[in-house]
Amino acid sequence: MTTSTRGAARTPAVLVLEDGRTFRGRAYGAVGETFGEAVFSTGMTGYQETLTDPSYDRQIVVATAPQIGNTGWNDEDDESGRIWVSGYVVRDPARVPSNWRSRRSLDDELTAQGVVGISGIDTRALTRHLRERGSMRAGIFSGEALAPDAELVRRVQAQPHMKGASLYEEVATKEAYVVPAVGEKKFTVAAIDLGIKGMTPQRMAERGIEVHVLPATATAEDVYAVEPDGVFFSNGPGDPATADGPVALMTAVLERRTPLFGICFGNQILGRALGFGTYKLKYGHRGINQPVQDRTTGKVEVTAHNHGFAVDAPLDKVSETKFGRAEVSHVCLNDDVVEGLQLLDQPAFSVQYHPEAAAGPHDAAYLFDRFTSLMSTVREGQRA
Repeated sequence: MTTSTRGAARTPAVLVLEDGRTFRGRAYGAVGETFGEAVFSTGMTGYQETLTDPSYDRQIVVATAPQIGNTGWNDEDDESGRIWVSGYVVRDPARVPSNWRSRRSLDDELTAQGVVGISGIDTRALTRHLRERGSMRAGIFSGEALAPDAELVRRVQAQPHMKGASLYEEVATKEAYVVPAVGEKKFTVAAIDLGIKGMTPQRMAERGIEVHVLPATATAEDVYAVEPDGVFFSNGPGDPATADGPVALMTAVLERRTPLFGICFGNQILGRALGFGTYKLKYGHRGINQPVQDRTTGKVEVTAHNHGFAVDAPLDKVSETKFGRAEVSHVCLNDDVVEGLQLLDQPAFSVQYHPEAAAGPHDAAYLFDRFTSLMSTVREGQRA
């Protein structure tokens, strides 16, 4: 990525897709060039949480909501220490942010972090194109990076695909750290950081859990050195088919029958550990308004998503695995994609979406309570 910041709002820019489709607009944020997989997010709000979600590493995010930036940028809502998206695409950026917590504009923050974006394009047409053709490699070019279209298409087509990309170690913490329990400490959890969002350990801490966040390279010895009551596997970017290390670690946790909870990438890791395959979705699920049914209760939840891969597990039967019986616990009502797994013979479950609600609705917050209940049940059984 190359960037400059001078006169961005007046600088022509172009978004180029790998199939040759182009969209012309104005530079938004930094000026220069950037590459990534073009995906769209359907959330009408929560752009700060989206941009700082490590799961968006190497992706150019298209905001389907027509106006973005109304609430500016604050110092409280970041989900990590930086913006992770490769580029940002909006139709109508707010001219003046208005919110009591705002400290600067979204444009200013994108510029400060060197994130190349584009505004003033028909994002509805772009989204329809991606829905029909699928997520694809793309580039945003402005300023001195502009060149004839054929040359820009060639640059885009030279970029790596998301399928087969191993990215989780890029975004994970390098050193372990602890998020203390809020109030009385009830449990200890080892959380494997594959791209964890800041609100996730906070939601556990609110339930009396002391969370030890460990690097993606953590071993079983590292995990059990903290004497955990449960183990958590986080969200993260890239193709789960490349995550052999986390799969091996989860297998070791399952063998010890430690209570286990995974979300997003963690759900895909559980799927692989149980012997299921994974595959790339045509355009994925991203946004805060995705309907999911909890098949264990029949309840329908509106949920927050960010995933381009899914688990290939049967919806119509209980599967036999080396860790006992497993079933699909949650399913997306838009397309029947697997959105959750659970083991029936030991305390392990996962969901494909984001129950921490940052950004997003709170319908799925009960999943953290389900995790604490599992740990409590196992602890009581050990005492009996």
